[in-house]
Amino acid sequence: MVDFTEDFKDKKVIVTGAAGIFGGWIAKAFADAGATVLLTDTDDARLERAKKEIGGDLLHFAADLTKDADIKALFDHVGETWGAADVLVNNAGIYPSGFLLDITAEDWDRIFDINLRAPFLLSQAAAKQMIAKGVKGSIVNISSGASRKMRLTAAPYSTSKTALDRLNKGLALELAAYGIRVNIVEPGFAPGSDVNQLSQEHIDNVIANIPLGRVSAPEDAATAVLYLASDAAGYVTGATLTVDGGNSIGSLAVYQAKKRPL
Repeated sequence: MVDFTEDFKDKKVIVTGAAGIFGGWIAKAFADAGATVLLTDTDDARLERAKKEIGGDLLHFAADLTKDADIKALFDHVGETWGAADVLVNNAGIYPSGFLLDITAEDWDRIFDINLRAPFLLSQAAAKQMIAKGVKGSIVNISSGASRKMRLTAAPYSTSKTALDRLNKGLALELAAYGIRVNIVEPGFAPGSDVNQLSQEHIDNVIANIPLGRVSAPEDAATAVLYLASDAAGYVTGATLTVDGGNSIGSLAVYQAKKRPL
């Protein structure tokens, strides 16, 4: 993994959804680079487990990102503890599966509450603190190639991620005047979530259709996030960095078999 110690030593970083797979990997990468990391997720027990697995200089604050009061409490805590964060990683997200004819309005609202509304409110709160403290910070939104590649039973999720792309660009435009950069990382497929259980058959089918032929490793998306938050990406804002092994560029499922290159 690239050494980002010079970029993040003593920096203050918030990672949402930190008890999940990608959240844990991203938080560990920042901690290993010398940052002080504030983990946030829905409950203290999951966060305590995550802290033990990640190690390093870690803080935590439990928050339900569907509740405005919890988001306010989180940033009241950030303001009292740090004044402002240097980096916000909007990683929290949900991926429920369901056909559009079956999904309820409540399910639809929850998907958009967590995948779109929460990143808006979190980014707004973080940016206001950064501006007040003169911090030229970075916001990294975790999205998905599903924002461009529609999948059966994933239309609500895909739609929320397409909307997140628009929000990302809007934030990047408005916050550029304050030296705050806003970008997206689209990670690849990583099975093992304790929230979304997947069958082995499903996992095997997904891997078979990833051009680079493997699942996401811990360093893949994490390196991309650290790069976009680092000084090396100081002229990058409103961008999307896809790190999914080619999974979102097309399909391997239907093709004309060729015995040799043309």
